Amino acid sequence: MALLHILSAAALAAAVAIAGDAVTAPDTNPTAAELAYADAPYGVDPMVTGPVSKGFETRRQIAGCDLARWPDIPLACYPD
Repeated sequence: MALLHILSAAALAAAVAIAGDAVTAPDTNPTAAELAYADAPYGVDPMVTGPVSKGFETRRQIAGCDLARWPDIPLACYPD
């Protein structure tokens, strides 16, 4: 019975160690959008939900905004 407790404790310690290695620290380097919109405490959503000019639509296509994934969103994807 004591051996079972020792093995259980060892397995728990190993699981905690493995889980600890899987957690990574967040990137502390701000993105271009975070720098451009520093006064927006909750960020700015690059998702366009309304009508846009043809120029902005073209700019978004050139920048690849539809394929961009957070946090690597080009600044060109955000409205002026």
